[in-house]
Amino acid sequence: MSTAIPVRHRPWWLVAVRAPVARRSMRELGYVASGLPLACIGFSYAFCALLFGSVLLVTFIGLPVLAVGLAGCRALGHLERGRARALLGLEVAEPEPVRTLRRSSGAMSWISALLRSGVSWRHLLYTLLHLPWSVFSCMAGLSAWVVGWAMLTFPLWEWFFPAYVDHPALQVGDGITIASPRQEGSRVLDGGAELAVIAACGLVVVLLAPWLVRGLVQVDKLLVGGLLGPSSLAARVTELETDRGVVVDTAAADLRRIERDLHDGAQARLVSLAMGLGMAKEKLDEDPRAAAAVVEEAHGEVKLALQELRDLARGIHPAILTDRGLGPALSALAARCTVPVAVTVELPGRPAAAIEGIAYFTVSELLQNISKHSAARRATVEIWRNEERLLIQVVDDGKGGASVEGGSGLAGLADRLGAVDGLLVVDSPAGGPTTVTAELPWR
Repeated sequence: MSTAIPVRHRPWWLVAVRAPVARRSMRELGYVASGLPLACIGFSYAFCALLFGSVLLVTFIGLPVLAVGLAGCRALGHLERGRARALLGLEVAEPEPVRTLRRSSGAMSWISALLRSGVSWRHLLYTLLHLPWSVFSCMAGLSAWVVGWAMLTFPLWEWFFPAYVDHPALQVGDGITIASPRQEGSRVLDGGAELAVIAACGLVVVLLAPWLVRGLVQVDKLLVGGLLGPSSLAARVTELETDRGVVVDTAAADLRRIERDLHDGAQARLVSLAMGLGMAKEKLDEDPRAAAAVVEEAHGEVKLALQELRDLARGIHPAILTDRGLGPALSALAARCTVPVAVTVELPGRPAAAIEGIAYFTVSELLQNISKHSAARRATVEIWRNEERLLIQVVDDGKGGASVEGGSGLAGLADRLGAVDGLLVVDSPAGGPTTVTAELPWR
C-alpha cells in the first residue's frame, strides 16, 4: 500500500510539478479572482463616502456621513479578514473596537469615536488601495493561468477547430486569429514541431503561474495584516495587560506560599515554643529539673524557627544578593545544590535590582529542577551581558526531556520572564544534555 510523502520531505521538483493542481494554489487563485469585485465595491463605497462627507463638512451632516463611511469600511475589513482566513489561512486578530468616551453616549459620541479611531481610517485606506492592487494582481495572475493552459492545450485546437468550428486552424498574422480561408501574409500553425514548442512554452508558464500568484498574494497578506489588524500600539497594550496579569498572579502565588510556609513552619514552632515555656513556668517551683528540660527543648525549637525564618527570608530576597551581587549569591546557591555546579559570572556592573532578583530566582528554579528531575552529574551556570541584555545559560548532562509545554514549572518561569520582556529557550533532547537560556533586559 502506498503512502503519501509528507510535504516537508517532498523534493523541490515534485512540489513544482504539483503546484498547478495543489489545493493551496487553487485557494490563492480563488483569493485573487474574488478580490477584484469586492475591491470594486469597497472602493466605490469608500470613495463616495469620503467625497460626499468632505463636501458636506460645511453642513452638519458631513461628519455623520464620514462616520457611516468609516463604519462601512470596518465592516468590509471584517469581510476581508474572513476571506483571507478562509482562502489563505491568514489569521489576523480583530482590531480594537470603537471606544466611546465614558461620560458621553448617543449618536454624537459614536460619531466622535469613529472619527478619532485610527483603525477606522486604516480600513478606509485599505479599501482605497485594494482596488488598484486587485486590478493588477487579478490581471497578472489570471492572465498567466489562462495563457499557460491555452498554450499547453494548443495541440488540441488542431483537432477541435476543423471538426467543430468549421475553421481550418489558427493562423499567425496580426496576432493569433481563427481564420478561414487562409489570410494573406499569415501562416497556419499546424506543424508538429510548432505545436510542440508552443505546448512546451505553455507548460513552463503553467508551472510558473502558481508561484507568480503566490508572490502577489504575499502583498495582499501584508496589506491585510498591516491595515486591517490591530495596531502595534494596541498589540503592545494587550501584551502589557497580559504580562501585568502574569505578574499579579505570580505575586499572589508567592504571597500564598509565604503564608503557607509561615503557618506550617515557623508559626507552628513558635506556638509549640509558647506552650512549652508555659509548661516550664508551671513546673519551675515543683520540678526545676523538668522545667529545665522543657526550656532546653524550647531553646532547640527557637533555633529551628530562626533557621526556617532565615530560609524564608532568603527565598523572598537573599541578603547576599543585595549586599554583594549576582556572582556571590549564585555561588552560595550552587553550593546548596545536590549536583556539582560551576558558576561563571562576567558582568561589567550590576543590572537593575528587579532584573537582578529575577535572574537569581531563575537560576534558583533551574537548579532545583536539575536536583529533582535531571539525574545529572554536573551542571554549569554562565551569566554575561550582551549590549542591553542580560543572558543566563544553565547546562546539565542529565537525561533531558525538559519542556515548557503542558503547564510545567518551566512554562511558569517563561511567563514570568515574558512579563519583563524576557525570553526563555529550552533545548533538551531525550538523553540530554539540557541547555536552558534565559534573556532579560539589563535595565
